[in-house]
Amino acid sequence: MAAETAGQLTLRKEFIDPLVKGFALKEYKLKPLCLIETSNAWQESFYKETAAELVGGTEEAVRGVPRLAAFPTGEVSWTKTMAYNEKFGMEASISWEDIHLNAISVITRTTLRIARAVTNAVDILIEAAIADNAGNNLVISNGYEWDSATIANRDPVKDILTAIQTIRADNYDPLTNGYLVVNGTDYTNIISNTKCVNSPTFKSADVVTNGRVGQICGLTIVVTESVTVSGAYVVIGKEAMTWKEAKPLNTIVIDDPGIKTTIRAFEVGCVQITNPDAICKIRNTRA
Repeated sequence: MAAETAGQLTLRKEFIDPLVKGFALKEYKLKPLCLIETSNAWQESFYKETAAELVGGTEEAVRGVPRLAAFPTGEVSWTKTMAYNEKFGMEASISWEDIHLNAISVITRTTLRIARAVTNAVDILIEAAIADNAGNNLVISNGYEWDSATIANRDPVKDILTAIQTIRADNYDPLTNGYLVVNGTDYTNIISNTKCVNSPTFKSADVVTNGRVGQICGLTIVVTESVTVSGAYVVIGKEAMTWKEAKPLNTIVIDDPGIKTTIRAFEVGCVQITNPDAICKIRNTRA
């Protein structure tokens, strides 16, 4: 293989940078479900409004106010929540020899793994926030899990519909930009269940992007290993959570001609669960 000059090596900057970003855009599974807002502060604060319906100050009834009686007083409450922007980053240095003399494309493979490291860390953070702040929870009874030994007891369609209804009861519409987020194992349990594949609401995706593999019960299915087995979420995209972006994904290529090329990717941000009741966590007793 003919050696390249330093001038030719610098051309790799125009190739590697968009390559990292291209890989990253495909690898994000949960971040695309967030409303993206820019940030210029290290600490981000927001207020979560209490979801419970208002009652009178001393539990007076809203219904049946007597003639000439004073109206019950209702007070809306908010809880201040703070989050700090975090830096996510990874880099790798590739020797000149590996770039030009290896039998495999070291640049391409390293670029892919650098992008995946950053995007995976972001998605893990978002999943943890969803798990900790979900406003609705559905626990599947023992023996009725999606992989139950008793096949007749497996009914993911009913569980998904129940999760949808718990969100709808809080005056959110999960069928508008709603997602079912599952682990690969539970996705297999879903699509191998005859109640699902025979359901008129199920359809597979023509093209898989960002882990979106189809639809069921009016929800887009997203598969990600960031979610633990025996757990799933129904989430309203762009409404349940916000990603505060202090610095979008950046990539830098640093050439040291004849010695190495360093590829670096990083971003800075944090997740806010702004509408917890727009999420329903589904889990079974083993989770």
